[in-house]
Amino acid sequence: MERILRSAARQGAANGLERVQMLEVAKESGVAIATLYRYFPSKMHLFTAVMQSQIQRMEGAVADVDPDADPVVTVTELLILATRQMLKTPLLTHAMMVSNNAALHATHADANVTHASFSALLLGAAGLAEPSARDEQLARLIEQAWYGVITAALNQRNPIEQVEDDIQVSCALLLAEWSHS
Repeated sequence: MERILRSAARQGAANGLERVQMLEVAKESGVAIATLYRYFPSKMHLFTAVMQSQIQRMEGAVADVDPDADPVVTVTELLILATRQMLKTPLLTHAMMVSNNAALHATHADANVTHASFSALLLGAAGLAEPSARDEQLARLIEQAWYGVITAALNQRNPIEQVEDDIQVSCALLLAEWSHS
């Protein structure tokens, strides 16, 4: 399955969602088209899975977080790192975001898993092993703010300095009560 996700990510980065062909993903990843469709019935499913895979890769960075670090700084740095990576491949980022939005609209389970995984990633980065309902709300709000910043960066081609500053301000304002200082 990893070969399929890598192939989809490569093709999404090169061609964008609309121009990715499931047959080409199957060929490049060395699987039969029926196998691809068994795992991923549509491009929406495929690119939602690519997004989930990228979130799982970020979890490795969170595992190494210094428990004494300020949670706001840690979450901010994580989001800036993720943003830099995503903006290197704007067509792939667009494909993942459109697919995840479509899955959410269709109340597709994969999109809910992606949302829960990302919230858990943020809470883990903040060192909140047993988050309160308020902590979960703050994680949800910062995720939504970050999503808006990424969307604006993709649509308006905002410079990376502005994008990073927007992330820093959002985290400082929304997550102030997590700060150790």
